[in-house]
Amino acid sequence: MSQFDAKKVTNDCVAWIKNLFDTNWNDSMNCCVALSGGKDSSIVAALAVKALGKNRVKGLLLPQHEQHDISYSIKCAEFLGIEYKIVNIGSAVDAIIEEMKRSGITPTTQAITNVPPRVRMTELYFYAQCVNGIPSCNCNLSEDWVGYSTYGGDGFGSFAPLSHLTVTEVKQMGYELGLPKELIEKPPIDGLCGKTDEDNLGFTYAVLDRYIRTGVCEDEEIKAKIDLLHEKNKFKLELMPSFPYHQS
Repeated sequence: MSQFDAKKVTNDCVAWIKNLFDTNWNDSMNCCVALSGGKDSSIVAALAVKALGKNRVKGLLLPQHEQHDISYSIKCAEFLGIEYKIVNIGSAVDAIIEEMKRSGITPTTQAITNVPPRVRMTELYFYAQCVNGIPSCNCNLSEDWVGYSTYGGDGFGSFAPLSHLTVTEVKQMGYELGLPKELIEKPPIDGLCGKTDEDNLGFTYAVLDRYIRTGVCEDEEIKAKIDLLHEKNKFKLELMPSFPYHQS
């Protein structure tokens, strides 16, 4: 396996974003990034700043009631010098759940878990349409590989700079972009039970990334778990099934 060239990939990704906006949209369009304070959204924002300039990158912070680590999101926006807004999604999430209950529907744990990321994506698109913007998807390959994203939520967007890059590779790009270490190395937390992604998954991203890139995983139990999660969640990365009508 060839060594990852963070400098080249970072420069190529910046050029790709610039070309994408120049070709598909125009030089008046902005990039809108939902800033969680973690590595992925921070790095997407930094890539967009290099590609488009800081005046064309807009950050949106979307806490659900109180967010104890929102200072990381603010630090990212201020470090990059981009405009940002804070919109609290707490009341919107609560209203959706309460209206379902009022209609006689018993919400499942999974349904409740997925409401916030889906509301955040709605807010991001709302914001983008108010500021002549294009929303980013901030997911990386490692998370996508095991389905660690919400269908119709953070797994969505109008362009995805990191979707073919592992967590290990994304972090290297973060350092290449000169982002503060705390934004790159901040452990991703689900925001629900206080556990990190790796706690919930039961294996580290380092193990997952090695398996993705080399096919090697010495622990057969972890290998089987990764394979099961990958197979179970592949639908999130595929086109929606559609009836193949052909006019006769």
